[in-house]
Amino acid sequence: MATPAFEEIVEDFEFLEDWEDRYRHVIEQGKAMAPLDPALKVPATKVDGCASQVWLHPVIENGHFHFDGDSDAMIVRGLIAVLRMLYNGLPVGEVVKVDARAELGRLGLHDHLSAQRSNGLRAMIERIRLVAAENA
Repeated sequence: MATPAFEEIVEDFEFLEDWEDRYRHVIEQGKAMAPLDPALKVPATKVDGCASQVWLHPVIENGHFHFDGDSDAMIVRGLIAVLRMLYNGLPVGEVVKVDARAELGRLGLHDHLSAQRSNGLRAMIERIRLVAAENA
């Protein structure tokens, strides 16, 4: 069910044996993302339930789901990049079918994120699923 972009990061993680290297890779993915337009950092795009500030801006184009996002925390920005790899480009109806927990489990993220970060990640996934469900 994962996108080719997500499969690429899974492959990257297989080569990175040390969690510190994986952590740095996630952060690098976040640094590589274009920043979210400040005009989109509004209450409607802010994700509640995250320890840091998080904004997600979803767009449905031609029946396909895309989103951009940003955070004031580097690791969370990296997690947004990973979620973009997981969801961006999927038909909107397929977004809710993605087992994000299982897919992210392939990266070992659940074992290495703090409880607060895990809660924030769940909140981001729920926001993505909600928007997709409303537009399917």
